[in-house]
Amino acid sequence: MVYYFKSNLVDPPAFIYVGKDKIENEELIKFGWEEDVWFHVDKLSSAHVYLRLPDGETWDDIPADLLKDCAQLTKANSIEGNKKDNITIIYTPWSNLRKDGSMAAGQVSFKDPRRVKRIMVETRENPIINRLNKTKVEKFPDLMAEKEERLKVLRVKQRKEAMARMKEEERIAKERKEMAYKRDHAYDDMFDEEALEQSSNQERGAEYWDDFM
Repeated sequence: MVYYFKSNLVDPPAFIYVGKDKIENEELIKFGWEEDVWFHVDKLSSAHVYLRLPDGETWDDIPADLLKDCAQLTKANSIEGNKKDNITIIYTPWSNLRKDGSMAAGQVSFKDPRRVKRIMVETRENPIINRLNKTKVEKFPDLMAEKEERLKVLRVKQRKEAMARMKEEERIAKERKEMAYKRDHAYDDMFDEEALEQSSNQERGAEYWDDFM
């Protein structure tokens, strides 16, 4: 089971989801999206909380209020962390999570520790948790199917973008070719007129020139 939440502090509302236990956490680690940001209580056991970013946004641009919502929700879903003050929440892009066969269920490390950020949570803020809990929905998603569908959508999008780039490159190449032709043949008409005039003068007889004498 996966718990889904919405934060209405941003428009459109942000999509946050949480694994119920370590089994769901394993599935979430395996089938996360590139747009996902992972949250966890530092050095304590907690649920894995994910924020799914809209297309075009990055984890460096998460609004402060939304970041606070995610941190509070992460704290609230830690048995030990929920009871303590001044705890640290760590977060990183899903793509930075590292998992291998030697790790226990739900355990992860990081591909690049430098891409892990921290936020301090002084105390639990019930108004935030209550607001988020009002949006809570429990589901049994097919995470693998959702990931496959997402990848299919991305492939279609990438093909369209590639086609658009190719057409634009063809347009630019054609435009450059036409400009080069015009530049190389800019004086063709002038030379033709001069040649025509010279040829015309050469064919005129003596009588023609007598008129100017």
